[in-house]
Amino acid sequence: MQVYYFSWVREKVGTGQEEIQTNSNTVKDLIDELSLKGENYTLAFSNLEHIKVAVDQVFVSDFNHPIKNAKEIAFFPPVTGG
Repeated sequence: MQVYYFSWVREKVGTGQEEIQTNSNTVKDLIDELSLKGENYTLAFSNLEHIKVAVDQVFVSDFNHPIKNAKEIAFFPPVTGG
């Protein structure tokens, strides 16, 4: 699975993308797994109110959204306009 990180999430994690092997069933499971990779991941995912997620290029609003068979997950901050 490809995992993409955008904006300050990318800056905190330290990479824009990575390919991972996971047995996670939901977005939240994946976040918990990624957080175990290091302090930078823990910091990036410390406040999920500030994280938005897309699964296979479709926004999801529930961190319990299933990701089994997903090809890509993207994490990014909420988008604001002005």
